[in-house]
Amino acid sequence: MPNSTPSPAGSLFIVTAPSGAGKTSLVKALLEKTSGLEVSVSYTTRKPRPGEHDGVHYHFVDVPAFERMIMQGLFLEHAKVFENYYGTSREKVAERLQHSVDLILEIDWQGARQVRTFFPNAVGIFVLPPSRAVLEQRLRNRNTDSDAVINRRLQDAVSDMSHYAEFEFVVINDDFERALADMRTIVAAQRLRLSASVRRLAAVLPDLLATP
Repeated sequence: MPNSTPSPAGSLFIVTAPSGAGKTSLVKALLEKTSGLEVSVSYTTRKPRPGEHDGVHYHFVDVPAFERMIMQGLFLEHAKVFENYYGTSREKVAERLQHSVDLILEIDWQGARQVRTFFPNAVGIFVLPPSRAVLEQRLRNRNTDSDAVINRRLQDAVSDMSHYAEFEFVVINDDFERALADMRTIVAAQRLRLSASVRRLAAVLPDLLATP
């Protein structure tokens, strides 16, 4: 039930992009430059790519284990993408937010819709490439997918990008440093909102508002 999720103390950021837009690199750099910010580690049934480690990049599980977790209602959101399952642990997200940690979910637009059922105040950031040609080149530069997979990702990217207007912010990843600066600005602005500043204000307001 949506109303079973407690009001979080931390802020939840949803970062979405078509494959190849540079979302993962931007989030990694954002985490390195921003204290008190973490990324939620998703579960997936796909095989690890070179350099990926279980529990760091993803929790890698097999299909039967993932489907059992679905049946048990353990996911905040889940989806099947390119023949593989991806999902976000409801318990782990709620736990980190209650400890005043600002959390990033790297998920697709469908997952973002599911998350907003439980966290309607989540801040959505959609990352776009500067052009379709640049997107294709980035996918090919990975050297991890066949031409058939790349072509399918490009086709799906058009559908994904059509949902950009469902998000509060859009960042165009043309110049990496500028895109990173935009994302840092979004995080800083959210932290300055009244709803996110209650604990910080509680330490200063009694003195500021005391009757002389």
